Formats: sequence, C-alpha cells, structure tokens
Amino acid sequence: MSRTLLVLAVLVLTGGFALLNWTAFATPTPLYLGFTTVEAPLGLIMLCLVALLSVVFVIWAISLQATLLMEQRRLNKDLQAQRQLADTAEASRFTELRSFIAAETLRISQSSEQTRAALVQRMEQLEDRQRLAFEQNANAIAATLGELEDRLERGQPVGGMALADRPRF
Repeated sequence: MSRTLLVLAVLVLTGGFALLNWTAFATPTPLYLGFTTVEAPLGLIMLCLVALLSVVFVIWAISLQATLLMEQRRLNKDLQAQRQLADTAEASRFTELRSFIAAETLRISQSSEQTRAALVQRMEQLEDRQRLAFEQNANAIAATLGELEDRLERGQPVGGMALADRPRF
C-alpha cells in the first residue's frame, strides 16, 4: 500500500512539474536518432517515456500480484487437501486402533473363558479324585473295622496278642 502511494506521489509530482514547465517541455529541439536528425520537443518525448514506463510498471505490478494471488490460492488448496488427507489418515488410525482394541479384548475374553473352563474342569477332576479317595478310605476303614469286629467276636488276637493276654488298665 505504501509503495502504491509512493508511486502515485511521484507521478503526481512529475505531472505537476510538467504543467509548471510546459513551455520548456513543448519547445522543439533537434534530436539525433542515430541515422537521421529530427526536430521534436524533448521534454514531451521524455514525459511520454515516463508515462509509458509508469503504465508498464503498473501492468507488471498487477500481473505480479495476480500471479501471487493465484499461487496463494493453489497453495491454500494444496494445504486443504493435505489437511483432509491427514484427517482421513488420523480417522483411519483411530478406526484401526478401535478394531485392534476390540480384537484384543475379544482374544483376552476368549482366553480368560478358556482358562476358566480349564480350571473348572481341573477342579471337577480333583473333586472326583478326592471323592474317590474318600470313598476308598471310608471303604478301607469300614473293612478294617468289620475285620476287627469279626476278630473280637471270634476272640482272635488283635495286633498279635490274644484278648485275654492283654493287660487291663
């Protein structure tokens, strides 16, 4: 903005200078063009060259600004596309993480269920063995008691001595 104001100020000052000195600008002078000599007002020619350069400069500045705007628009579109791509990738990672966590939770749950089933089965086997051992012990004790009762009824010695030979307390 300040550059534009500076250029406009220079153009206004140049135009004011030309108006104040118009007679000097319009006075014809002999000019050598390299192959011939012509008579023309040098100030007016120089003033036209300044105007032409100013127009060329303004066109160049406008084209430069348009090019920069188009480049900025293209970069903004690219940036937006990259943001969208990053958002999509992030959403994909979240979805992948969610499915991984669900799969791991299911695997752990199944593993826990299998472990629990194996533990229950093992406990049932141990209970069956313990019950069988108790039954065998009870049967052995009952058989031993029955045998002792039979011996006592017959009067046979228990533990190597006859019942009558045992000391009484």
